[in-house]
Amino acid sequence: MNSRRAITFFCVILVAIFAARMVWPRAAMTRQDQARQKQQTPTIDEYQPKSTLVTKEHNIERAKFPFIDIHSHHWNPTAEEVDRLVKEMDTINLRVMVNLSGGTGEELKKTVAVMKGRYPDRLVVFANMSYDDLNTAGFGKRVAARLQQDVKNGAQGLKIFKNFGMDLKYSSGERVHVDDPEFDAVFEKCAELKIPVLIHVAEPSAFFDPWDYHNERWQELKEFPGRARPPAKYPPFETLMTERNHLFRKHPMTNFIAAHLGFHGNDLGRLGKLFDANPNVYVDIAAVLAELGRQPYAAHDFLVKYQDRVLMGKDIYEVNEYKWYFRALETRDEYFEYYRKRHAFWRIYGFEVPDEVLKKVYYKNAIRLVPGIDAKAFPD
Repeated sequence: MNSRRAITFFCVILVAIFAARMVWPRAAMTRQDQARQKQQTPTIDEYQPKSTLVTKEHNIERAKFPFIDIHSHHWNPTAEEVDRLVKEMDTINLRVMVNLSGGTGEELKKTVAVMKGRYPDRLVVFANMSYDDLNTAGFGKRVAARLQQDVKNGAQGLKIFKNFGMDLKYSSGERVHVDDPEFDAVFEKCAELKIPVLIHVAEPSAFFDPWDYHNERWQELKEFPGRARPPAKYPPFETLMTERNHLFRKHPMTNFIAAHLGFHGNDLGRLGKLFDANPNVYVDIAAVLAELGRQPYAAHDFLVKYQDRVLMGKDIYEVNEYKWYFRALETRDEYFEYYRKRHAFWRIYGFEVPDEVLKKVYYKNAIRLVPGIDAKAFPD
């Protein structure tokens, strides 16, 4: 009896050992596979696939025609900085640079002196509004008077920054609306002086949407969380668009340049309707090349149709980044990387426009809108 039990016991042990030898390697392999899979699954930040596409490339370092950058920022530049800027402009065929950050009063006079005083035919300065006396009666009329003096001192346009309509508030806490009647005198003065208003209203619509993995600007919001526009703090995107469009209609004799394709680069049909309803409205393409580049057929057709309404602009000045604009506007290159990942995780395409359209985007439209630019410095 004992021998039978012993045999049974040893059989059980042998079966257990055999099973363990079969199972343990599999378990170890499973753990290794899981670790390997975890290691090989990149985060959204880490995933940067290299394209295997082989296609024609045109690396354009210099614009086909001299151009005007209608949208740039140079705060309180020194003489040395201006000298370096103009030398860099020469390398890419950038004939005229518009500095939108001129300030007002003495600050503007200083900026005009250091920029236009040294290079009168190469640089343009726009004035800005000061809100220091916003809560004192008669504010709008005083701004209009200051603007008139700024123009006498060399300003060639007015730039309105993004805080207008979003962050700017009266002492009561009430938000300054984009179409606030208090500013009517300012916009009427611009019409009288025949200077354009380059205005930045709102932000990309995605900044107003929930910041989740469905948001196509997730990367930028991660890098700059302060760019999010949550409803608890900011008006909705559509509210700002309604106020802006009302502003355009209220002042039909004032020429407005809506910055960044008016934040309708993702909906060119909507932008076209805005143009159709408001002959006094124009846009620049500053910092929104990725929007046009992901829809090359629509972008091409849009620029051809509205060739008199779109202006070249860059926003953040970096001389080595303009070549992406040249490549998109001048070639039909396919599927190439955009220069700033946070603007677009996608690749873009060239939407080559005809030379006559290119000339209008590069310089003719700006010459029509901005007084004082020498048209003789550009081709017919």
